[in-house]
Amino acid sequence: MLEFRKDLFADERDDNLNVIGKGEQRQDMLGHVTGRTRFFDDHGFDGLLHLKVVRSPHHHARIRSIDVSAAERAAGVKRVIRGQDVPLNKNTLLSLIGFGKDDEPTLAVDKVRYKGEPIVAIIADSDAEAMAAAKLVRVSYDPLPTVFDVQEALKPGAVVVNETYPGNYFEYHEKYDHQKLRFGDVEAAFRTADHVLEERYQMSPIEHASTETNGTIAAPETNNRYVVHSCAQGLFFSLGTTAKILALESNRLHFIGGTVGGGFGGKVDSLTEPLAVLGAILTGRPVRYVLGREEEMQFGSPRGAERHVIKDGVMRDGRIVARQITSYFDAGAYTRLTSYGVVKCVAHMPGPYTIPNVRGDAYCVFTNRVPATAMRGFGVTGVDFSIEVQMDKLAHLVGIDPMEFRILNAYRDGDMKAHRRVAHNTALIECVQVAAQKVNWPLSETARRASSLSGGGGPRAAIPPTVTDESGRIGRPETRQAPPQLAPGAAAPLPAYQSPPAVPIYQPPPAHQPGAPLPNHPSQPAAVAPPPAPIPPVPNPPATPQHGAARFSSVFTRRR
Repeated sequence: MLEFRKDLFADERDDNLNVIGKGEQRQDMLGHVTGRTRFFDDHGFDGLLHLKVVRSPHHHARIRSIDVSAAERAAGVKRVIRGQDVPLNKNTLLSLIGFGKDDEPTLAVDKVRYKGEPIVAIIADSDAEAMAAAKLVRVSYDPLPTVFDVQEALKPGAVVVNETYPGNYFEYHEKYDHQKLRFGDVEAAFRTADHVLEERYQMSPIEHASTETNGTIAAPETNNRYVVHSCAQGLFFSLGTTAKILALESNRLHFIGGTVGGGFGGKVDSLTEPLAVLGAILTGRPVRYVLGREEEMQFGSPRGAERHVIKDGVMRDGRIVARQITSYFDAGAYTRLTSYGVVKCVAHMPGPYTIPNVRGDAYCVFTNRVPATAMRGFGVTGVDFSIEVQMDKLAHLVGIDPMEFRILNAYRDGDMKAHRRVAHNTALIECVQVAAQKVNWPLSETARRASSLSGGGGPRAAIPPTVTDESGRIGRPETRQAPPQLAPGAAAPLPAYQSPPAVPIYQPPPAHQPGAPLPNHPSQPAAVAPPPAPIPPVPNPPATPQHGAARFSSVFTRRR
């Protein structure tokens, strides 16, 4: 169905990739180089007020008391805003589309759950006066235990970070504790594999570091409306979020976007719009709320930390027969967008490879870190990187060239993915071939003749009997203790896996010694048998193009 939509954009975009290698002028370049581009902060208003926020110095603490009396008397202060002044003081962005529970207060009331969490907002005539008044606010805390490691946070008895999710995991559809993928019988395949390799990959949080920090200017308009100049990447998300938090009809908000001074995913969370609009409502004057660089790094969402544990079973001839991936996404103290990134992660398991037995589990975990959000390749970058590093390690383990190892295991048209979708318009083989050619990487004749258009389908398109738990459903930890069972009607033995035409064993100097025992799996020190006899070259595939725009033409043809 999605393929047909490409025709709708035939007059709007050229998918022939005919600008690669040419100099093209960006549409916004002249404005940037002449200084005429207008950003949200270039809009001037008479009587503009400035908003600054008092933030928590603790990663986790109970708020005993808040004294704002001195701040209210400070020079230039027009209004002090506390949590009770926010009409709906709890939100999460994705709840606008019915995904998740509201869990993050605009201003903390009873507890703080990460260092930098906002507690009190000060509105004054100038930035300097607002900052001076913020220093006069007195907050009394009772520090609480913290947890920063995702696996520690999931253990029984761990510190509860976010009471909306007392198990420290996001609940999908309000009942499932993680995202799950099951295809085939992974444990049985591990027992038959010649080698089993398990590795752990860790990604740290990453700050977007946009030149322009998050910010908003909100001002009263006529007819009881408010104009909002924002640098948001998702303007309608920000409008909906602001209307929800402030209990306003959305048609009372006139959101104006424009050029974003760097975003990369870091400006989708509506961090400044609700308080700026609330300030304009309470004071009747324009209000500017812009994060400083330190605030941006304390309160602005980073790419969250990720941990991926990958265990693979591989045969001596290079076929991967089983892959198990367990992923942990550090959401920080509140959901924001991490729960959606986990869904995208599972969609990319087990990578672009045909593997007959796959088990994937991905968790959205709450810790006492700053809440995380989207960043380039959100939910995909970390797991894809981990998978590709794992592929290199597997290739060296069995003594096959890493490029040819990928060609051997790559999706081919007609293969069944672990998500139970038939693969088509696949092109990894051609990508590897082109990359090898560009860097003068030697490939065997068989690898050079390989094609994504042949060798797939048949037994590789079958859906194997699949081992599931809890009757095939994802459950909370206490429901996942039932013994594994086959899905209903799937008692037949696993179908024989047929590999595509094999590639010759690679023998780099010095020769790899795959007979050494694996450090993590002493029970599987099987020596590698001598390489099989060379397989004759594969006949030339049909005269269907292997490269070019026909195979890379549109995102609409690559989504399945």
